[in-house]
Amino acid sequence: MEINDIEIKGISSAEEYIESLSRRALKVYLFGELVENIVDHPMIRPSINAVAETFELALREPELATAISPFTGNRVNRFLHIAQSREDVVLQNKMQRRLGQLTGTCFQRCVGMDAFNALYSTTFEIDTKYNTAYHARFKEFIAYTQNHNFVIGGAMTDVKGDRSLAPHQQVDPDLFVHITKRTAEGVYITGAKAHQTGCLNSHWLLVMPTMRLTENDKDYAIVGAIPVEAEGITYIYGRQSCDTRSMEAGNIDEGNAQYGGQEALVIFENVFVPNELIFMDGEYEFASMLVERFTCYHRRSYVCKSGVGDVLIGAAATIAEYNGVDKVSHIKDKLVEMTHLNETIYATGIAASYQSKPTSSGVYLADDMLANVCKHHVTKLPYEISRLAQDLAGGLMVTLPSEQDFRSEAVGHLLEKYLKGRADVSTEHRMRILRLIENMTLGRNAVGYLTESMHGAGSPQAQRIQIARQMQLDFKKQLAKELAGIKKRQKNILLTEISEYFGRVFDTNV
Repeated sequence: MEINDIEIKGISSAEEYIESLSRRALKVYLFGELVENIVDHPMIRPSINAVAETFELALREPELATAISPFTGNRVNRFLHIAQSREDVVLQNKMQRRLGQLTGTCFQRCVGMDAFNALYSTTFEIDTKYNTAYHARFKEFIAYTQNHNFVIGGAMTDVKGDRSLAPHQQVDPDLFVHITKRTAEGVYITGAKAHQTGCLNSHWLLVMPTMRLTENDKDYAIVGAIPVEAEGITYIYGRQSCDTRSMEAGNIDEGNAQYGGQEALVIFENVFVPNELIFMDGEYEFASMLVERFTCYHRRSYVCKSGVGDVLIGAAATIAEYNGVDKVSHIKDKLVEMTHLNETIYATGIAASYQSKPTSSGVYLADDMLANVCKHHVTKLPYEISRLAQDLAGGLMVTLPSEQDFRSEAVGHLLEKYLKGRADVSTEHRMRILRLIENMTLGRNAVGYLTESMHGAGSPQAQRIQIARQMQLDFKKQLAKELAGIKKRQKNILLTEISEYFGRVFDTNV
């Protein structure tokens, strides 16, 4: 059977996905007002379009964006797939770069994919220790979401309150999501999750702890699946730079009118989670495992920024061409530097995926050291790529008059004349590329390309802590001492240490 002959069950197209969002009654606030239908709101719709592209890619490039589920036997969207091999983990990255190229923004589904894979192995290990039933429940939930082709959001980041205090020490216990009530049927939770990427565009939220917990934090050690439209949830939509341009006439000033990202504050007020959708309840010592495995997946998921970087490099090269300077040596050198930085992000992320190894549950986990190296590059390199793009764009990028002026009968002809670059390039095309660069480096999609690159999946210090834990300095010092003739070790001991080191880097059984 040909791959294109295998049908994906449930939502199967961008149109069906968008329709699935329009039937819900969500409590969403934007500018202090209740939003009746997020699908129709001009500020929210670009983020919906970005998620919709993940459904279209699965239809156009199924080899890249789909996989055979071990739970249903059907072909499913790769964002819902549990990685069964090293190649599965690698294909996640290749899909992410492709979607970054297609949307030029955050397409919002990586959090759910990475949460699925991290929770799969964590529930297995909780069950192994406590003989609980979380793993079986979770596999049933995975199959359910795959059969409907739902979008899953991962809700991990608590608002945290006083960072010097543990969850149970906070003056206000609601500053971390926690259990407020138990019944025979399930639990009720209260609290808030911040910076929730694509939450309104999801069908389900996976609520998870955000940090290492202690025995006193048992009520905070809760993982459960909740429908996005569940009773008791309030969403407050986050502002983005230049976001109201999407509510103006025309589409030039938006820069990227079709696609955008989305973040919201999610507030839970005694939201019910039934027993069959609870995947951790009080096993506080496994909270750190879940967080670390999630961040391992998610930090190498930031190869998506290399796809967005491809778009920005293309925009920078285009404006240089439109300005008539594309053959100048220092212009070409800056484009080379942008490409070098961009490929460095991709290289470290894809290397982390290629060096994945199976966990005891069978799911493959990326190399943690290289995943953190990837994300640490992402906290820096997109800023330099953006600086070079702005350098090539010139000051007009931020002093450009509005589209309304350009369309004006009174002054439009003056802008057509004086904003001209090369004679064979239309003024409007030059304006559009300048606005795209502004959008990606200063405007609403700079949220996904820059600030999210800094703070998403943990701020820079979080990666440095993980890198420091895995430096293996004693082993490396011994290598130096052996070569310098300072200290001789028994050959078999050194060979064992070498084997242990490369056991982290390579799966020696393959």
